Amino acid sequence: MNTAIKSISALEILDSRGNPTVRTYVTLEDGTKSFASVPSGASTGQNEAVELRDGEKRYNGTGVQKAVDNVNNEIANALRGKDASNQKDIDYLMIELDGTDNKSRLGANAILGVSMAVAKAAAESANLPLYTYLGGVNAVRIPVPCMNILNGGEHADNSVDFQEFMLVPHGAPSFKEGLRYVAETFHILKSILKSNGMATSVGDEGGFAPNCSSNEEAIELIIEAIKKAGYKPGTDLSIAIDSAANSFSPNLDGNYDLSWSGLGKMKTSDLIKKSAEWLEKYPIILWEDPVSEGDWDGYISFTKLFGDKIEVVGDDNFVTNTKYIKKGIEIGACNSALIKLNQIGSVTETIEAVRMCKEAGWRYFLSHR
Repeated sequence: MNTAIKSISALEILDSRGNPTVRTYVTLEDGTKSFASVPSGASTGQNEAVELRDGEKRYNGTGVQKAVDNVNNEIANALRGKDASNQKDIDYLMIELDGTDNKSRLGANAILGVSMAVAKAAAESANLPLYTYLGGVNAVRIPVPCMNILNGGEHADNSVDFQEFMLVPHGAPSFKEGLRYVAETFHILKSILKSNGMATSVGDEGGFAPNCSSNEEAIELIIEAIKKAGYKPGTDLSIAIDSAANSFSPNLDGNYDLSWSGLGKMKTSDLIKKSAEWLEKYPIILWEDPVSEGDWDGYISFTKLFGDKIEVVGDDNFVTNTKYIKKGIEIGACNSALIKLNQIGSVTETIEAVRMCKEAGWRYFLSHR
C-alpha cells in the first residue's frame, strides 16, 4: 500500500454547540480517504493550545476560516508526499512549521484536524480499527465510563457551582450493563425532577440543569435516583464531580466565590474542608479540578488528604501537556490526568501524555468535547 499523502483539504463546519470548527479531509496515494472534525471546549484551561479564530463579524468572531486556509495552503503543501503511517513525523513537522509554543500561528484546530485525519487514513489503509492502529493488538479493554447526568457552572445557567455531576457504573459486569445502569438512573432522575417541579432541560453537556438550592441538593437528587432505579450507591453506581474550579476562582488562585449556590467566598482550606464533608457523606469516587489551575498548593493538599481514597483528576492545570503533567507527578498534585486531544493539538502529543501517566502509575481519563 502506498500511504503517501496525496491531498489535504479543510472546510468550516458547525459543532454540536453551533460554533464553527474545522473539518479536515485526507486522501492517500492508495485511494484511502478519511476525515476528522476538531472538538472545542466550553470551559478551558489558560495553557491550552490556541484555537485560531477569525475575530471578524461573522459568527461573532468565532469563525475558523483562517485555520481552514492554513490547512488548505501551508500545511497541505508541507505534508504532500509524506508517509501517513509516520504519525509522529507528521505531527512534529506541523509543530515545527507552526513555530510557536502553543500552536498560535497555524492554530491548534488546524494542526489537530490534520493529525486526526492522517491517523484515521493510515489505520484504514492498514485495514485496522483506529484503536488497534494506535494502541496495538492488546488494546481491547473498554474503560469504565463516567457519564454526565447533571450540569452546573459554565455548562448551565443555574444555582449549582460545580460544572458536572457524573455517574460511574463501576459495579456493572460490562460496559453494556453499565450503560444500562446509568440510562435507567438518568430517566428516573428526570421523573424526580419533574415531580419536584424542577426543570428537566439539559445543559451544555447533556445532563439535566435544574435550579437546585445547593450543590448538596444536586448530589442528593442523584443518590435518590440511584436508589429508585434499584441500585446501591457506592456499590453499583458512584458519583464523579468536575468542579471546574476555574469558573468560581476569578484570579485562578486560592480564592473562591461559590456565589451561585450561596456558599459565598472561600479560601482553599475552606473549600477542601467542605469537600471533606461531602466525601464523608456521599459516594464520590472521582473529583476533577477540585481547585483552580493556578492553585498548585491546593491540588497538593487535596491529593494528600484524599488521593488514597478517590481519583483526583487534573484537567485545567495539566491541559494534556507533558510539561504540566510532569510537574504534577513530581510535586504530588493529583493522581490522575484528564486527556483531551484539542488541549494539546496533536495525536502524538496526546499519546505522549498518556504514556507519561502510565509510567508514573497514574490513571488517565479520556474526555469528550
